[in-house]
Amino acid sequence: MDTPKWQGRNLKRRVLDLLTSTDLKQALNELCRLPARQVINPFFSFLSGTDPAVRWRAITAMGVVVARLATKDMEGARVIMRRLIWSLNDESGGIGWGAPEAMAEIMARHDGLAREYAHMLVSYVRPDGNFLEHELLQRGAIWALGRLARVKADLIQDCIPHLPSYLESKDATVRGLAAWTMGLLRSETARSPLKALLADNAEIQLYLDDKLTVRRVSDLAEQALSALGKQC
Repeated sequence: MDTPKWQGRNLKRRVLDLLTSTDLKQALNELCRLPARQVINPFFSFLSGTDPAVRWRAITAMGVVVARLATKDMEGARVIMRRLIWSLNDESGGIGWGAPEAMAEIMARHDGLAREYAHMLVSYVRPDGNFLEHELLQRGAIWALGRLARVKADLIQDCIPHLPSYLESKDATVRGLAAWTMGLLRSETARSPLKALLADNAEIQLYLDDKLTVRRVSDLAEQALSALGKQC
């Protein structure tokens, strides 16, 4: 039987059906059977969607599809990475919602792309780099660093001096994600500001292992301190 040719709205509808499937593993397998260069546009549209579950699944799926593409067409994968980077540029005319997260998910799954582009993620949290002022984008950049810290921490060590300031953010999600990331990076410079968060009972959403969870900032700080070898 011939593979169905998905185009335009039909393709976007098919991608959405797969992203909302109860069987994520099977959905990802099906998405990988679709033409990578065509399925990317629907992914981009879902990155800025209002449904958190669909948005995060699009991020996961983009990571799987682009990493797979890179094994056959590295330059094609680079084009997608550059498109994500461009979306965060003021000159793009867009906002870049979901771009840091998608970049991290791709890099977590492909060593070559990680070596080429990890420095860009670091630049988004550096005041002297491509600093992201919008707190929602800061959430994305810090989650992205945490995602890479779990599998390729050696590539993002330069972010460590710049993360403690985010522990004092007015945004609870930024604080919580910064605590989570600094724990993963085993950063001793974070010990004192992490202790200050032990009384922070704000709840945030954390996407971890393909699932959205709700965590308290204080619990994430406790977890980070435990990773450092807690000294109260």
